[in-house]
Amino acid sequence: MGHTDDPGYEKVSDTTRRFELEDEQVFSGAGRGPTPQEEAAAERAAPVSERTRSAYRGMTDRGAYQRGEGRI
Repeated sequence: MGHTDDPGYEKVSDTTRRFELEDEQVFSGAGRGPTPQEEAAAERAAPVSERTRSAYRGMTDRGAYQRGEGRI
């Protein structure tokens, strides 16, 4: 399919086309893992409080059983 077959080809800038070509190369996975410095910082961090743990658990439960628009 050539650019003559693409409706609206002349309405998109070259900058946008370059960005789209770069954007197509982005890996769709979870991303890189933590660096050794990030792992060490996580180990030094204070433990999560039970109140925070409970709030996150509640949010996860609500999201897991969500119905209607926006449901994955």
